[in-house]
Amino acid sequence: MSTDLDEVFTRLPEILREQEPYPLLARLREASPYVASDGVVVVANHEYCSTILRDPRTSSDRSRARIFREDVRPPSRKLVDLDPPEHTRIRRLVSKAFTARALAPLVPRIDAMVSDLLDRVAFADSFDVIGELASPLALSTVCAQLGVPAADHDLLGGWSRTLSRGLYPLPLGSVDPEVTGAAARAGGRLLVYFKKLLAEPRNGSRGPVLDALLHAEGEGTRLTENEVLGVCALLVNAGYETTVDLIGNGVRALLEHPGQLRRLADDPGLAPAVVDEVLRYDSPAQITTRVAVADLTLGGLRIAAGDLLVLLLGAANRDPGAFARPDEFDVCRAEPPQHLAFASGPHFCLGSGLARIEATAAFAAFAARVVEPRLPTDRIVYKATPSLRGPDSLRVAFSGVRAAPPVPATATADHGVGQERSRV
Repeated sequence: MSTDLDEVFTRLPEILREQEPYPLLARLREASPYVASDGVVVVANHEYCSTILRDPRTSSDRSRARIFREDVRPPSRKLVDLDPPEHTRIRRLVSKAFTARALAPLVPRIDAMVSDLLDRVAFADSFDVIGELASPLALSTVCAQLGVPAADHDLLGGWSRTLSRGLYPLPLGSVDPEVTGAAARAGGRLLVYFKKLLAEPRNGSRGPVLDALLHAEGEGTRLTENEVLGVCALLVNAGYETTVDLIGNGVRALLEHPGQLRRLADDPGLAPAVVDEVLRYDSPAQITTRVAVADLTLGGLRIAAGDLLVLLLGAANRDPGAFARPDEFDVCRAEPPQHLAFASGPHFCLGSGLARIEATAAFAAFAARVVEPRLPTDRIVYKATPSLRGPDSLRVAFSGVRAAPPVPATATADHGVGQERSRV
């Protein structure tokens, strides 16, 4: 690999915080698959990323990589790092809480939450899409599903943000012991919090998802307490951070393409297609990894068992071999969505349905209600999350907020905003 590509690869976490990282990502895609260093293979085009994500000869357990160092990152027992059959058993039990039928009651509640959040900024001349819409929406939604009292939402949100800053996609970047140490402590605090929450006597529901996790049963097995705790911590982190990034990236894209924003304003039914195009065009989850557990060949390149495969999902989603006009933002694409923003295969994002509901509601309401929205003139600052991409803040100026259509009273109940005080 040439020296300039080597520099691009090692600077990936920094590059993903730039305004326009995709020209540099395209260079890595055009060269892939290739050996970046001993034991590390970069995969950045759509076909090969999709193949690896589905290949049973690869593992999600990074501790199986030859370059893995336990002193830098201890082995993980999170669901996203497990392989079959353990992953299959746990996911089968957990997935019952995320079926379309299970999530359907959330649609009117999330619509009402978005409406309320926009009402709160209606008399200002600008608002922060991240801090005043995306973050409270995503955090309240996931916490309410897990029975977390409203007074504790910000506490869990802070731990989640700290945890995400320490999720270095080895072997990229320089691992800051202070950052990774803080992330480990934040992850531990999430587990302790949910352990206390489970121990607290409660007569009513603990939240629909947590109730489902506690009562999930299949083939004579149930989730252990440690498995329930791990899934809760994962859902708070993944379900919060990536949804915030999705909404932030989407609002930026819509404002930079006013014709697409007008399309959505004229036809709110386009909102689900907008979500898919945002996921493809500016993916929240940019990088994931797999480990080869057997020798295999990819695009003529021999990959040895133990090699770490670094998959650049954001680059794959701009692959001209998979998408026409890949660098254009078009909410009315003719081809069916086939992006990899939620990964693919056995580890396809468990909370993708919930993220879609939230982003659909946010984009539709933003387009319909916010009058003459304008992007900030200042440079947008992106979060220091090494494998994720999303604005740290996104202050949008506007001329007004239109009144929302009336929402049924049942839709506003129990959505977790400013209700129950903390007891944990």
